[in-house]
Amino acid sequence: MSLNSLLKVENLSVSFKTEAGLIEAVSDASFHLEKGETLGIVGESGSGKSVTALSIMKLLPVPPAKISSGKIIFNDRKNELDLLQLREKELQKFRGNRIAMIFQEPMTSLNPVYSCGKQISEILIIHKKLTSKEAKKRTIQLFKEVKLPRPESIYDAYPHQISGGQKQRVMIAMAIACNPDILIADEPTTALDVTVQKSILELLKSLQQKHEMGIIFITHDLGVVAEIADHALVMYKGKIVEEGPVNKLFSEPKHPYTKGLIACRPRTDIKLKRLPTIADFMEDNEGQSITDFISKISTQEKKEELNSVKPVLSVGHLNTRFPISSNLFGKPKSWVNAVDDVSFEVFPGETLGLVGESGCGKTTLGRSILMLTKPASGQVFYKEKNLNSFTPAQIRDFRQKMQIIFQDPYSSLNPRKMVGEAILEPMKVHRLYKNDKERKENVMELLKKTGLSPEYFYRYPHELSGGQRQRICIARALGLKPEFIICDESVSALDVSVQAQILNLLNDLKREFNLTYIFISHDLSVVKYMSDRMAVMKEGKIVEIGDTENIYHHPQTNYTQNLIDAIPKVFF
Repeated sequence: MSLNSLLKVENLSVSFKTEAGLIEAVSDASFHLEKGETLGIVGESGSGKSVTALSIMKLLPVPPAKISSGKIIFNDRKNELDLLQLREKELQKFRGNRIAMIFQEPMTSLNPVYSCGKQISEILIIHKKLTSKEAKKRTIQLFKEVKLPRPESIYDAYPHQISGGQKQRVMIAMAIACNPDILIADEPTTALDVTVQKSILELLKSLQQKHEMGIIFITHDLGVVAEIADHALVMYKGKIVEEGPVNKLFSEPKHPYTKGLIACRPRTDIKLKRLPTIADFMEDNEGQSITDFISKISTQEKKEELNSVKPVLSVGHLNTRFPISSNLFGKPKSWVNAVDDVSFEVFPGETLGLVGESGCGKTTLGRSILMLTKPASGQVFYKEKNLNSFTPAQIRDFRQKMQIIFQDPYSSLNPRKMVGEAILEPMKVHRLYKNDKERKENVMELLKKTGLSPEYFYRYPHELSGGQRQRICIARALGLKPEFIICDESVSALDVSVQAQILNLLNDLKREFNLTYIFISHDLSVVKYMSDRMAVMKEGKIVEIGDTENIYHHPQTNYTQNLIDAIPKVFF
């Protein structure tokens, strides 16, 4: 540790007061950050990463949070200050000025009633004492620096009018507005496309070199840490269990938890029969090796098996469009083709991966197949029956056979219903089983199959973690005994460890119930692991379709190659 470290955290402990008593979220954590260095803090949700970052900024809610011990020493060029000892008014000179933070969810961090430009101008006026005119000019310069398109128009745009990647760039512009010494980035790329994620990481690296900032980068994804960090520390249950230079941490991990985090990312170099999870490496399983998980089934065998049967789903020249402008009388005068002349087939027992950037039409295609969004033209045949000709009553009956698992489990569950009722209700609508007693017995069985105990029947969505909520949505989809399931970005916002559990669960259920999947994702490494075949979408069209391994190793388009190149590379 350098005597002149930019930041030193010494023996930090943070606890929260709950109904069950005091819970220690961070336990005796010590680390340091040098000027121009990127320090990665990695771990699962609940490991204490964000609590550590918020402690540095003194942004934890008091109560219930309490910093029970420790020091946070900031090197203020002239002298060293313990941030924990500063009064609120003194801290305001540092927050957003000398130490800035990029939060995980830009939509909730940006004020929806102010334009993007005004929110940054305000910071410059307060901290740098600029005039409104000077602040606007500097804000537009910052927008150019973070490579936002049309910076003048984005200055006047509101957060809801720009994309997720653009909102994150606005947050970065806000964070670097005062040339901070330290930038804390808390999961800034978690819900972004791999291509957008790559551009954000490259942007942060270039800004760091230009401004000589120290960066603390918090994430659950070791692949992202490998891309951006010089030094990393791994947190587990509030403790730092391992730390060191990134290359050494990946090539020679010592702690079983670190080994598990590295292993549970889907591999692109080998085909696995199932993904390792943290539990495979903890406690009595420390001897596990990645070779224990390699698949012995050849892709040629799977291809021959699929080619021997008729397709269960045939999509022909499908078009779905949305109005983007209307005339004086509200009649649409221009349209955008969200799905543009798409044709493909899916075979029984197959997983077809659908991959592409946000806005390429993946979700709209999934919803159009289920007739949740009405296509403008084209045909969808399920077991040789034309779904376009179905009446609303027939469509409702058909949805028993074909289900969808949505991206956000929280918004797709009714917060006022116990999760058991949420699984039971569709069974009732489709008149499955004789009575509610039988239905409840089946719900309990489904909870067990999806790795949850029967007591979860009586819980509400807000009482569950993200991974548990996603398991409830899977149980609800399975409750109707479907034959075909569309998984729409169903693991994109989960920790890599929870993601591995959900992907393994989906594959186990596929084998047990003989299911067929369309698996939609922007993450090509996840699609490669899950899929037998893959379709790549761009601007509403399928630009490439074929065997997953073949497309990954021999992509036919630059777009597919860019998606592959954007996957964070982990040192194995």
